Amino acid sequence: MCTYVTEKIEIDGSGKGPTGWFGLTGATVYVDHPQHAPYEHTVNIDLVNPAAGPAARVAVELTEESALALIAAIQAALASAPPGLASAPRPAA
Repeated sequence: MCTYVTEKIEIDGSGKGPTGWFGLTGATVYVDHPQHAPYEHTVNIDLVNPAAGPAARVAVELTEESALALIAAIQAALASAPPGLASAPRPAA
């Protein structure tokens, strides 16, 4: 069953594709049929920079369990680092 529920957010970071590293400006997350993973449905995450063309995309297809484990690992890594360490630089006042 496809949910057609899609979450889109703006992001700031970098990804590595077939032509090397590129800036990331957006992420799309949805539950749907995967293109490659051997499952009926997966949590699909596309990290993109539309301004850089179709090659500026990193796609991930995860099981629900793997997606939840990834969320927990990200939260644990951030919780163990000093607050703000991985934040974007703030403009000088």
